[in-house]
Amino acid sequence: MRMRFYLGLATTFHDPALALVGPDGTLLFAEAAERILQYKRAPNCEPDAPIRMASLLKDHVPPGSELVIASTWGPQFSDFLRGQAGAGAFDLMALAAHTMALNRSFVPEQAERVFIADLHGAQERAGHGTLLALNQEARITGAAPRATIAGQRRYPHHLCHAAYGLWGSPFDDATALVVDGMGETGASAIYRLQDGQITELRRHRGRGSLGFLYGLITDLAGFDQVKGEEWKIMGLAPYGRADPDLAALLGRLCTVEGHRLRYADADTIRAVAAEICARRPADALENGWADLARCGQDLFATLMDALVAEAHALAPSENLVIAGGCGLNSSYNGRVLGRSGFTRLHVPSAPADDGNAVGAAWLAYAEDNPGSAGPPPAARPLTPYLGSRVSTAPMERLAEQEPRAKRVGHAEATRAAARILAAGGLVGWVQGRAEFGPRALGNRSILADPRPEGAKDALNAKVKYREGFRPFAPSILAEAGPDWFEDYADSPYMERTLVWRQAVRARVPAVVHEDGTGRLQSVTAERNPAYAALIGAFAAITGVPILLNTSFNVMGKPILHGAEDAILMFYTSGLDALVVEDWLVVK
Repeated sequence: MRMRFYLGLATTFHDPALALVGPDGTLLFAEAAERILQYKRAPNCEPDAPIRMASLLKDHVPPGSELVIASTWGPQFSDFLRGQAGAGAFDLMALAAHTMALNRSFVPEQAERVFIADLHGAQERAGHGTLLALNQEARITGAAPRATIAGQRRYPHHLCHAAYGLWGSPFDDATALVVDGMGETGASAIYRLQDGQITELRRHRGRGSLGFLYGLITDLAGFDQVKGEEWKIMGLAPYGRADPDLAALLGRLCTVEGHRLRYADADTIRAVAAEICARRPADALENGWADLARCGQDLFATLMDALVAEAHALAPSENLVIAGGCGLNSSYNGRVLGRSGFTRLHVPSAPADDGNAVGAAWLAYAEDNPGSAGPPPAARPLTPYLGSRVSTAPMERLAEQEPRAKRVGHAEATRAAARILAAGGLVGWVQGRAEFGPRALGNRSILADPRPEGAKDALNAKVKYREGFRPFAPSILAEAGPDWFEDYADSPYMERTLVWRQAVRARVPAVVHEDGTGRLQSVTAERNPAYAALIGAFAAITGVPILLNTSFNVMGKPILHGAEDAILMFYTSGLDALVVEDWLVVK
């Protein structure tokens, strides 16, 4: 009997990704396309580029296998889009004829239509790159294709979010709230996990979208939601004041009635946006608008509270899973348990559309294996370290020209990096498999000592080149968490902010944000032995079991993909040392 594998493809117009699930339901690989392409968010790019699929299939899929292709928008919706395309609705001039005014989705009508046209194109191309890779390998080797395509399946967008979030969580039963920019019928949905099976409880309908509302606030504050700069609203919000007039204006965009959100009509949205623009400070496009960021984050929290309350009312549980792009709002995630009836929270490492590749692959597996509940129990909660490994061959080539590049072994590389960090140096740290999701979790990280007051500014000036108001995250040994944070909760994916204990804030000022919080990563030897060993070595020198951790990239670029990327950043930035596996190079 042929072994069957499941290739999940995230096929929205942004953040394409792929995931490969094996014959037993184990997730073998997951990675966003932006990594290999080195193109931030990879808009309108195929998730399964042939250059990626050739090596992926060779590494994981034996000859003679079957491959099911699963993508992340439902069949009825895909058929509807195909009909729209056939009628000419997605032709360039038809799209250009739409108004640029804001609509009930909080985006310009023309832009939303382009998004949907691009989504259709992504769905239509799903699997083409895989076919090309299989064909090309067969032409080169003269053998039969490594795998035959055993079917193409499509699954509802929010169900994919729920499957990834629920089946990848540590919970046997849980309630999932999915909130993003758009789905097939609306922008949020509620699901329940019970006895391994996922049930849809409510799917919201209509064009109103909390995700796009937050995106509109991002634009009005002087940033760009298309570039994914919603992050900046969270970082800037603590610097703003709660302006009653701004809050009242934003409050007209969406109100809460019971547990339901009531979105404004298009005329109101346009009027409110115009009035906010008229009030915008002259320097907002350059520096951002802190007061609007504060009021926008407050409104987001109020509206999310209503959705969370609705989820708890429909499916009472101790366990909450938040998925969808709004799950990246770590500021809200850190407060939700204290504002709801839930007591435990799981937000996956890739809650936005890239994570849907995993959900689609698991749904296809479950369709062929009735009664299955996603991955094997031993694989839950899901590790974030699911991406590519880095070859050290470039380090070997570097050593031929650079005497300071040496293979010193993992133990010595760890000790040396800890000494450099304790002395105030900046270290690029590359180990093992890449993290799946937008956040570096100790395998593709730039690290610094959190103790100096100026470490944050130095890192921005020498390496990251980003706005000074954006915080840097602390990675902390999990066993030390309660000593440093109030109401400590395990945070393996850097998915929530918690409040630092007042007594310790002065010891690590570089990772304490303006509001006294930190978006922490809880590190254990079980989850990441190399990173835990480094933090432990740093703690042995300094007495502080914490490192400042930021992603190994510069502003506007994705996290690095290969050792060549790391070497280039090392020599063109202010990094003091680079560790790639057991290789060390210092300046």
